Order: sequence, then C-alpha cells, then structure tokens
Amino acid sequence: MPEQVECVVIGAGVIGLAVARQLSQSGREVLILEREDQFGTQLSSRNSGVIHSGIYYPSHSLKASLCLQGNALLYRFCEQRKVNYSRYGKLIVATHESQLESLRQLQSLASINGVKGVAWLGRDAVSDLEPEVQCIAALHCASTGVVDVYELMLALLGDAERAGAVLSLGSEVNKISVENSQLEVDVVSNGAITLRAKEVVNCSGLSAQRVALTCAALSSDMVPEVFYAKGNYYSYAGKSPFQRLVYPMPNQEGLGIHATVDLGGQLRFGPDVEWVDEVDFKVNEACSERFINSIREYWPGVNPSALTPDFASIRPKTVGPGANSGDFWVQVPADHGVAGLYNLYGIESPGLTSCMAIAEYTVQKMDKAR
Repeated sequence: MPEQVECVVIGAGVIGLAVARQLSQSGREVLILEREDQFGTQLSSRNSGVIHSGIYYPSHSLKASLCLQGNALLYRFCEQRKVNYSRYGKLIVATHESQLESLRQLQSLASINGVKGVAWLGRDAVSDLEPEVQCIAALHCASTGVVDVYELMLALLGDAERAGAVLSLGSEVNKISVENSQLEVDVVSNGAITLRAKEVVNCSGLSAQRVALTCAALSSDMVPEVFYAKGNYYSYAGKSPFQRLVYPMPNQEGLGIHATVDLGGQLRFGPDVEWVDEVDFKVNEACSERFINSIREYWPGVNPSALTPDFASIRPKTVGPGANSGDFWVQVPADHGVAGLYNLYGIESPGLTSCMAIAEYTVQKMDKAR
C-alpha cells in the first residue's frame, strides 16, 4: 500500500530546499527526496556563490524578473537568519573601444530591468577603486555580492523542517505514474518504497529531464533536451588584488571568465564554457592557457604560476551552443496535462540568486492550479 503524502519535492539543492520551505510554510505536508547522502552536493555546492543583480538577462524573461526579486529576498533572508554574506559590488569592464557600445546597452538593460545601483565609471574612476584593473570604462553594480551557499541551504532546510517538512536522503526516484487521480512515486531508499502524492515538484537540476521521463503519462515531446555547459574554475594563490568582483564583457554563451572573492578572501576565476556530452566534474586542466589570456585582458599583472585548478560545475541548459542563454522553465500541469506534476528545467545561473523568488513563483502557480 503506497504511503500518502501531500507534496513531494525531488532534489535537495538550493532550489529544492527553497521550494520545500515555501510549500511547507504555505501549510502543505512536504517530503523532500534527495538521492545523495547529503543535501546540496551537486550543482549547489559547485558555484562561486555570487548574488547577481539581474543586469544581464533579457527584459520580460523569468531570469530577469526572478533574479531581481531574488536578490532582494536573499539579502533579507540572510540578514534574518544570520547567513554569512558580503555585498562586495561588481565591475563589468570594457577593455577595448569596440566594447563600449555593448557596455552602454548593458547599462540600458539594467535600467529596463529595474536594477538599482548601476553606475558608469571611466578609466580613472575604476583605477581609484581597483588599481590593478585595466579597462577603458566599467559598470559598477552595487547590489552584487557573495553568500555562503552551505549556510544558505542549511537555513532554508531549517525553516522547512520547522514548518513540518521532512528530508529523506539516499532516496532516488525510479518512476512517477498516475494512479487514481494522484501521482505515485517509486523510490529506492534502503529498499523499494511507493509514495502517493497530490503534488510532485521536480527540482532535480541535472537530472530534471531524466526524472520527468520516468513518468509515462508525460509526453516525451514535453521534456526539453538538456545541454551540458561545463564550467571550470581556477583558484589563485596569495592575497586578492581586488576588493570587488571583476567581470569581463559577457558573450553569447556566458558571463566570461571573471574574478570572484569568496568570504574567506580566496580569489577564484571562472567559469568558462565547455560543451560536454556527459556529466563530469573533473577540471579540464588543458584550458589554463585560455584562462590566463582572458584574465590578462583586464588584469595584466596576473601571475600564471599562481593559478591552479579548483573545481568544475555543469550548467543544465535547455539551449545548445550558438543559441542565446535560454530562460528558466517552470512547467505546470496546464503545459503537459499531468495533474499535480511540476518540472523545473534550465535552472542555471542566476538560479542561486533567484532561489527564493523561483520558490514563490512555483508555489503561486501550484496554488492557482488547485
């Protein structure tokens, strides 16, 4: 006999935990399923922890609106829950005259998207702030920061559990089916378990498409293809020369190899974009020369011998090489016809920044469908 639960959230990364928190605080009974033996061990633990401002994303996209909302929600949550963060600020730098028009377009987009605290700086103003940075102009984004991602996830989980949510680790979803107008979830967790739920929210990141395809009632043409964009990160030995985050001009595939400083003062560069066919978290050491050349564009003083491979991540994109960056996709029953099933696809950067806004948006959709 299946065990009955009101709502199942699949995946205990930062998105799944934020959604579980929102659902449990709305009064739902929530069970969080995580196939690993700890929460947040996949993509959520493999990023630079940047709190983005929302400057890059096309107006009217979910990325633009949810990043902007998420930025404010996240800072407020960190203050309330004493989660460690720092509002460093960020410079987006133009190193060539040919980039100035694109920088102006970014400034205009920031205004359209409602991003506050964005200022145009000339060469001398940048040098006053960051003497080691070489550029001809920059945008200063005051609302960019860095958060301790583990502390954030722990705080989200704490809120969810206080509201009654339960986290089940080592629990992998094998199949989702429809039985008697409810969803049945077959789980492997120290044996086989079947759960019956009114609502299932698929927040499984890299595995979102695989999990969705276990549901025979869901037409396969409603499951977007996933494209893996690997990002390598390199750490830098010694004291950081920067007080702020430093980003080159973005390109079609990403935000460029940028400099971030974590809350312990460690300087790190990355990610790049390397399209791969399978999930592999090993750093590609062959790209070190490309890193050095890219960094030299805005920091001529970089010491190549101080750069060492750190970690790698994978962005689960719904668009492939040569396409635009794609958008978040919160797929609801009205999209695919399976009552109670919600799938979150393409949740990459700025997913961390947007996590609480994504949770609010998803639960609003779920409330409307009830």
